[in-house]
Amino acid sequence: MKNIQKVGKAIVIGGSITGLMTARVLSSYYEEVILIDKDEFPDHPEDRNGAPHGFHPHRFTQRGKMITEQLFPGYEEELVALGSPSSLNKTVHMMNQYGTVAGPYPRNDIKFSRAVLEWVIRGRVKQIPNIRLLAENDVIGLHTTPNHKAVTGVQVRGRGTGMKSEFLADLVVDASGRASKLTQWLKEFGYDVPRPDRMKAAIGYSTRRYNIPAHLMHLTEKWDVINIMGQPVKGTFTGVFSFIENQVAEMLLYRPGGNYPPTDAEDFEQEVAQLPTPMIAEILCQLEPIGMPKGFRVPELYRHHYEQMERWPDGLLVLGDAFCIYDPIFGQGMTVAAIEVDLLNTLLRERQNNPEPHFEQKVLRRIQEEAISPAWWLNCAADLQWGGVEYEAGTEPLKGIAFGSRYMNLILKEGSANHNFKLFGLYWGVNSLALPLHELFNPQMVKSVLEASEEGQQLLADLLKEYELPLEEALTKLIPS
Repeated sequence: MKNIQKVGKAIVIGGSITGLMTARVLSSYYEEVILIDKDEFPDHPEDRNGAPHGFHPHRFTQRGKMITEQLFPGYEEELVALGSPSSLNKTVHMMNQYGTVAGPYPRNDIKFSRAVLEWVIRGRVKQIPNIRLLAENDVIGLHTTPNHKAVTGVQVRGRGTGMKSEFLADLVVDASGRASKLTQWLKEFGYDVPRPDRMKAAIGYSTRRYNIPAHLMHLTEKWDVINIMGQPVKGTFTGVFSFIENQVAEMLLYRPGGNYPPTDAEDFEQEVAQLPTPMIAEILCQLEPIGMPKGFRVPELYRHHYEQMERWPDGLLVLGDAFCIYDPIFGQGMTVAAIEVDLLNTLLRERQNNPEPHFEQKVLRRIQEEAISPAWWLNCAADLQWGGVEYEAGTEPLKGIAFGSRYMNLILKEGSANHNFKLFGLYWGVNSLALPLHELFNPQMVKSVLEASEEGQQLLADLLKEYELPLEEALTKLIPS
């Protein structure tokens, strides 16, 4: 970046992908950036204790990949050097309750484990001269001005030593994920924090990895992914088979609603065999399991509304899972974090030319509107179809979910049953955040989809009757911008 005058110091709490990307952006605007994490950073690619879901599949969607490439040019080349495979021209097999869509994957996307991705991104960040990584330290509180109107640093306790210290800074960014204590800290300083939205999704997923024997290496050249989508009406598991680095396959079973997939090896394989197609089971029986399946549970998803607070301390921001967490099956978490970091970059650049008060609140509002709200809405539209999933609104009701669920199912049905590849591509493009909601929820598209079937015509009539407004105005009340 040109013509940027670096000033002051910034601190990032959390050494995950979100924290690393944040540190990279801040290094262009601050003279010094300190990234603090509670874990010891490994000396080779491996899962960290602070990321208990790290063993399970992780993906960037196309938009997340694009932003990451801008921050770390050529990072995928390092993934390939560590054994990560490409998806280009390999078969994608997507099956749902309406039909199957299969074909070659058109892009050169690289598949990876979270451990390898973190290793590559952390390595890049370590090379940036004005970034310092401080491992094995817990951030136990914020340092503020006496009136608590501004955050001026953090209080830290070393793991193992118990030594306490303070680090002062002009900006503190909480990227500590699900372990964030930000709400507690703000309340202790006298701030009124809105209740978060909560979706009690009771999500469970289990993953098992397999070595590919030498005589079956052709499988890695044939397949990108086999995705058997679960059916809310029947309560069936989703099953996803794919590959990561060094000729390793991974198999995921997933379901919301409290019916968790097994972690016992025999039970796990039996559930795979009971999926609507035997394709995956027939492949797995030829592979060599690596250990037992590992499970992870997500009791609830949450979305904070820090952007609604009338008072917010200067010098404090929050990004990633500390702000909102998503259903992992959609692969949106890392991409939303990348979008947030990209927005932060844009707004920091704007501030260089036009400084204005309450910068942090502006950032929080933009993140909520442009990054969090669309992904959260899509998550709710999908997960609230499952029995056992409940929603608890925080400060405002959730709108448009019943309509959104039925409408998206009609699109999936048309795209799958009638092999409408354009519509099927739009469905996944919007769900993966590569495309905005408007691509599917503009009045012309909605009218075209709904008028094509009796079910759709009834949904359209119900919508217009309920809101007593023209279609365009009704959609603006239901769909996040």
